[in-house]
Amino acid sequence: MKSPIFTVLCFLSAFAGNVMADSLELAQQAQDILERRCMVCHGCYDAPCQLKLESRAGLERGASEALVYDSTRLREAEMTRLFIDARTTAQWRKRNFYPVLDDEDPERGLLYRMLELKREHPLPASAPMPEGFDFSLDREQQCAKPEDFDDFRKDYPLWGMPFGLPGLSEDEHRSMTDWLRAGAPAPPLPPLQAGEADALQQWEAFLNGEGNKERLMARYIYEHLFLADIYFGGVEKPAWFRLVRSTTPPGEALKVIRSRRPFDDPGSKRFYYRLMRMPSQPLVKNHMPYRLDEARMERYQELFLDPEYEVKKLPGYELKVAANPFISFEAIPSLSRYRFMLDEAQFTIMNFIKGPVCRGSVALNVIDDRFWVMFIDPDQVHNEGSEAFLAREAGAMRLPTPRTGTVIDLLTWRGYAKDAQKYAKKRARYVKQRLADEGGGLNAAYIWDGDGSNANAALTVLRHFDSATVLKGFVGREPKTAWVVGYPLLERIHYLLVANYDVYGAVSHQLESRLYMDFLRMEGESSFLAFMPRETRGVLWHHWYRDAPESATDYFAALSKTYDAKSSVSFETSDPKGEFLRLQQKRIYGAQSQRWDYRGTASKELVEIFDGLQRNVGTHNSFLPQVTLLNIIGDKSDRVYTLVRDSGYSNIAQLFEETERRLPGEDALTVVPGFLGAYPNYFLVLNEKEMPLFARSVAGLESAEDYAALVKRWGVQRSDPWFWRISDKFHDMLLAEQPLEGGLLDYNRYREGGVPADRETASP
Repeated sequence: MKSPIFTVLCFLSAFAGNVMADSLELAQQAQDILERRCMVCHGCYDAPCQLKLESRAGLERGASEALVYDSTRLREAEMTRLFIDARTTAQWRKRNFYPVLDDEDPERGLLYRMLELKREHPLPASAPMPEGFDFSLDREQQCAKPEDFDDFRKDYPLWGMPFGLPGLSEDEHRSMTDWLRAGAPAPPLPPLQAGEADALQQWEAFLNGEGNKERLMARYIYEHLFLADIYFGGVEKPAWFRLVRSTTPPGEALKVIRSRRPFDDPGSKRFYYRLMRMPSQPLVKNHMPYRLDEARMERYQELFLDPEYEVKKLPGYELKVAANPFISFEAIPSLSRYRFMLDEAQFTIMNFIKGPVCRGSVALNVIDDRFWVMFIDPDQVHNEGSEAFLAREAGAMRLPTPRTGTVIDLLTWRGYAKDAQKYAKKRARYVKQRLADEGGGLNAAYIWDGDGSNANAALTVLRHFDSATVLKGFVGREPKTAWVVGYPLLERIHYLLVANYDVYGAVSHQLESRLYMDFLRMEGESSFLAFMPRETRGVLWHHWYRDAPESATDYFAALSKTYDAKSSVSFETSDPKGEFLRLQQKRIYGAQSQRWDYRGTASKELVEIFDGLQRNVGTHNSFLPQVTLLNIIGDKSDRVYTLVRDSGYSNIAQLFEETERRLPGEDALTVVPGFLGAYPNYFLVLNEKEMPLFARSVAGLESAEDYAALVKRWGVQRSDPWFWRISDKFHDMLLAEQPLEGGLLDYNRYREGGVPADRETASP
C-alpha cells in the first residue's frame, strides 16, 4: 500500500504538469493571435511607438515616444535595436521605453486595456472610418503611457487595438486576456531539428578560423550577411539565425557586440562570429532568407580559401579603411568577391530594398518604379588589369560616411561628388581602352547568363513608393529603364545603402546617401546604354531624364564624352533597347521568370484580361493603389494575383518635388500570380465571372468617385467584420506558396475603405 505522502506528491506532480501544459497551450494561442492580429502592424523599425511584437523581448521592452524615422533630425539618434542595444528590461527603461504589461495587476497593463477599449468601442461595421483616424506614413503618433491611459481612453475611444481594424473575436479576446492575467507566459522556441545543432557548430567553427585568410574571409561574409535571415538547408521548417559579432567564443552564451555599423571597431582584439537564434515567424518586409549548407561551405572554400593569395596583415577598423571595401578587402581577389555577391544576387540587391530602413523612401525614391537588372559576366572582365584598376582607384570609390553624426558632415559632400565623377571618367576610359586593345566592342556575351543554372542573373525591381520588391527573372512588359551592374557598382550599392546606412542617422547622412545613389543609378543605366548604338544612347537617356536638374545632365554629358565604348551588338530593328532586352530574356537562365508569369496559372480568358490590363497604360491606373491583392474565386479555383501600379515620372534625379514630376498618363500595371510586396494597400475579392466587368471598371476610372464605387463592390474595407477572415486566408496561402520566403504582411499601408489611391504622392 502506497503511503499518503506518496499519493499527495503524485497528485501535486500531476497538477503541476497540467498547469504547465495549460500555460504552454495558452501561450501558444496568444502567440498565434499576436502574430496574425498584432505583428501585422507592430514589427520592424516602423512599428508604431516602437512596440515590436515579433518576440517576447519586444513585448517586455514595451513602447517609446521616440521616432526612428525623423527627417528633421540634426544629430544621429540613440539606437534602439532589439536584441542588440540593450539586454535587459531595466536597460530599456533607462532608454525611456515604458511597459505595456503590468506584473502586479495584469488588468492595469497597457496591452490589456487597449484590447478592452476596442471591445467596448468597436469600429462601425462596414462603414467609412470615423473622423480622426490618420493612416498616413508620417502621422502624429499617440503613444499612451500607462499613467495617461484614462485621458487617452476619453480622447480616443475608438483607438483600441488592433488600431483602425476590426477587434478580436470573443474567443481570441478571451485567450488574450486569460494569457495576460496568467502573466503573459512566453512559448518556448521550437527545439532545433536533427542536424541543425551540428550545422550551427560546424558553421561557427568555419567562420572563426585562426589564419589571416580565414579571418578576412569571415569579416567579408559578415559585412554582407549581417542582415540575412540565415537557415540551415535540409529541414522543412527551419530555425532562423542572425550572424553577429560576439565577445564570447562558440559554445558559450552570446554577448553581442554593439556597433552602429558592421564595419565599426568591435572594441576587442579577439572576437567571434556567431549565429544568434531569432524569432520563428518572420515579417515579409524585412525577411531575407539565406541558406547555409555543405554546398555553401564548399563554395566559400572555393572562392576565398583555395585561391593563391596572401593576407600579410589584417585591415584595421579606422574609418578610411573599414568604410571602403576596395581597401579593406583588397587582398581577396575581386573575382571571388564578385562571384560571392552574384551567387545570390537577388539577396544582394534585396538588402538595400528590405534592409534596416523598412520604410525606405530616402533610398527608394532614387529608383524607377520598375526596371530590369543584368550583370557583367565575371569571366569576361576580371583579369590582372581589372584588379590593378580597382586597386588604383580604390580611394576615388570612397562612400559618404558620417564622421560627426551632425549636419557638419554635409561639408564633405563636394569632395565625395568630385571623387565619384573622377572615378566615372577613369572607368569609362579604362573600359574603352580595354575594348580597343581586345579589338572588339561590347556584345551580348558580356552579360552574365547565370552560367546556365543560376536564376539570379536577371532581376526585376518594383518600387511601391517607399518600399520595393526584387524578383528573379524579367517580370512584366518591357521597362522604361534597365541597369547593367558590375562588381564595383554592386559593392558600392551594398556599402552605401546597407553596411553604411544608418536609419538612426542625422538628416545629413540620409541626404548624402540619397544624392550619392544618383551617381550609382546613372552608372548602371549608362552601362546598359553602352550596349546600344551610339546614336540611340542620348535619345534614351534624355527620355529617362526629362526636366532633370543640371547636376544630372552635366554628369551624363561628362560621362558620354569618355564613355564612348563601341557596341558590337547587331541590331535588326529600329527599337534597339527592346530588341536587346528580348535577346537577353531568351539568353539568360531564368530570365523568362515562369514563377511570376500569370500565363502558367490563369485561364485563357483571364490571360486575355490581364494582358489588356498591362497594355492599357494611362491616367486611369493612377487611381489604383500601388499594391493590390486580387482574390479571384472560380468554380474550381481560388487564387490570388497581385496588381502593382508602376507610377510614371519625368525623372527621378531629384530628392524633392516628386509630385511635380509625376506623369499619371504613363502609369501602368504589372500583374503577377501569387503574393508580391510586403505592404498590401487593398484587398479585392471577386468571382472569376466578374473579371471582364472589373477590367472595364479599371479602364474607366476617371475620378475618386469611380474608385470608391469599385472598392464598394469588390473591396475589403478596414472596418469590414470579415477583414481578419480574408487576412488569415491570405496568410495561409502565402505561407503555403512561399514557405521560406514568405512571412507576415504589414497593414500599416492598408488604405481606408472608399478612399482612392494618392495620384500624387508627397516627397519623403
